[in-house]
Amino acid sequence: MVDTSAIGATDEPFTMVVEYGKVREFARATKSSSPDYLEVASPVIPPTFLTTVSFWSPPGQSVFSKVKMDLRRLLHGGQEYTFHGPPPVAGTTLTVQTRVDDIYQKEGKRGGTMTFVITVTEFRDESGTLVAEARSTAIETGKPATQEGGA
Repeated sequence: MVDTSAIGATDEPFTMVVEYGKVREFARATKSSSPDYLEVASPVIPPTFLTTVSFWSPPGQSVFSKVKMDLRRLLHGGQEYTFHGPPPVAGTTLTVQTRVDDIYQKEGKRGGTMTFVITVTEFRDESGTLVAEARSTAIETGKPATQEGGA
């Protein structure tokens, strides 16, 4: 059972360094040929590069541990990014913190009650300015998936 008292909970802030090589690797992995990512000395990040934050977060410190979701029934329901100015460039150090923004339930058509957990991850530059936010939706299905492939 998801713990709705986790709304407003945050994880511990940590730093993420936007590395030149990682920006280029990400751009190539996503089949980009933009010179903005591949040919300049301080490339700007591709819009979905912030997804790599999951590789930077310290083990065991995810805000999801406070929500108590059943990972066997977890679905990724969506991801969106908002930039509050130009995207960060290689060499920028970002401070990252995630909070649980909302938790609500809806009746599913086949799998019982679904629980939606909305998290917002803030990315701040060296001066503390909010440069980007990632809003993510995680869904816990009402029933575990069956071998027939349904939830």
